[in-house]
Amino acid sequence: MKTIAIIPARGGSKRLPNKNVLLLDGIPLLAHSILYAQANNTIIDEVYVSTNDENIKEIALEYGAKIINRPENLSGDFEPTITAVKHVLEVIGKEVSNVVLLQATNPLRPKNLLNEAFDAYQKSNSDSLFTVSRSHHKLGKIVVDKFVPYNYFFGQRSQDLEPLYYENGLLYISKATTILNEILLSENAIPFEVNHIFANVDIDTQDDFDYASFLINKNKNK
Repeated sequence: MKTIAIIPARGGSKRLPNKNVLLLDGIPLLAHSILYAQANNTIIDEVYVSTNDENIKEIALEYGAKIINRPENLSGDFEPTITAVKHVLEVIGKEVSNVVLLQATNPLRPKNLLNEAFDAYQKSNSDSLFTVSRSHHKLGKIVVDKFVPYNYFFGQRSQDLEPLYYENGLLYISKATTILNEILLSENAIPFEVNHIFANVDIDTQDDFDYASFLINKNKNK
């Protein structure tokens, strides 16, 4: 049963230019996910980076990942992740059972996360797993200039909120056959709860990048 990691990392980011190659704690942003995959080599057999960018290719090779040249028609701003991941499987043409999707924009992950998540995935009857975190926000909608609470009532304590969760993007696991059917997460996908400060990091802006750097430095001092 071969399990591979796929890291989509196209060039041309708009809000934070060249974000995948910016140095975070002394190494490129992309490298954090490559190294995380390599550190879990009891689970992951090979690490692939899908990209259309020459600088990203050089970094991926430098850090020991294999390169999949992503066509420009799969590299647009609005192209869904599933097309890049499926393309990798089609190109390598190897027998793959499971795919671990790591997003370069989520560079910080708890050390034991993949071990624990993969164990839960294998014990389940699901075709997919994805990580979630609990939201502790009081959410609502604005309707005709009026705020309408969604998950609470005015005056309710935060600790009494109904549990709601958000997809944090730390990692995804799916059967290769599911991805080849152009499905990233199956209908029976199981959520894996991660309530860790790293789940708050998803880098799209300079502020996000600075926050990730702050967390790294903070955890070094522990």
